[in-house]
Amino acid sequence: MSASKKNKATDTPKDFEALLSELDQIVLHLEGGELGLEKSVELFEKGMELVSQGMKKLDVAEKKVEMLIKQDDQEKLVAFLPEDDSNV
Repeated sequence: MSASKKNKATDTPKDFEALLSELDQIVLHLEGGELGLEKSVELFEKGMELVSQGMKKLDVAEKKVEMLIKQDDQEKLVAFLPEDDSNV
């Protein structure tokens, strides 16, 4: 799968906070009401892709937190290897 197909909303993988920031900017543009229909749809599609990427990152983080287990009265982080981390 090509890099643009894998991460079509952005050129490089972004951390969760960067995704949120970019999504916030898109929302501000869309709420401004000054964009044409085509540009609005384009930004909406990009925003939906960012939401999808963010949800994947949250899922991975949640699984890592769930794998924090108590052993011998000490917390131990068990390594988590997601099945498909290529889109995160």
